[in-house]
Amino acid sequence: MPSLASSGDLADRLGRDLTAEEEARADTLLADASALVRSYTGRSFEHVVDDEQVLRVVGGRIKLPRTPVTAVTRVQAVSGRDGVPDITIVDWAWDKRDTIRIGDDGTCVINLPEEWRDDDGFPDTYRVTYSHGYETVPADVVAVVCGMVLRTLTAPTMAGGVVSESIGSYSYRLEAPGTGLSVMLSPEDRRVLDRYRRTAYTVKVTR
Repeated sequence: MPSLASSGDLADRLGRDLTAEEEARADTLLADASALVRSYTGRSFEHVVDDEQVLRVVGGRIKLPRTPVTAVTRVQAVSGRDGVPDITIVDWAWDKRDTIRIGDDGTCVINLPEEWRDDDGFPDTYRVTYSHGYETVPADVVAVVCGMVLRTLTAPTMAGGVVSESIGSYSYRLEAPGTGLSVMLSPEDRRVLDRYRRTAYTVKVTR
């Protein structure tokens, strides 16, 4: 999976080309920072075309968990019965955001097999084909990844978490996150990324 930022993005923020030493570490640090961002947000930040997911309908509506949604191309009712195929339905509508409405106010689907109607066996599971994600990585995500890498790449020492400097007889030493050998997510980074974190949905189940 490609990194969420590039060496060119780092150079743009530094206002100069990377040195040979920085270039040697940049790709690995960018990959590490991207992995941490993806882990924290639960998103790949890639655009996925015609992804298939099997989802339950609740109150006549299907909540699409992978956002932003860019297109919905097919909705199939999953039969779950021997000898009864899944059926591509036509009576559905997408709200252009993250929800599909099934049937007329959620109460009917016009092209289901008769077997499903005879015993009130309407499906509650659907296979949805839809596209989702980002065609380009959001600018604030690129900024976070670059910030994580630059804190590490430009640290005056390779000692993990330690920054020190000497000027003549004066010197200082302090602890700083995301410096030295590895990248880290700072509290400020998390605040920027919080808007991208996946939301958990609660589904009410009735017997």
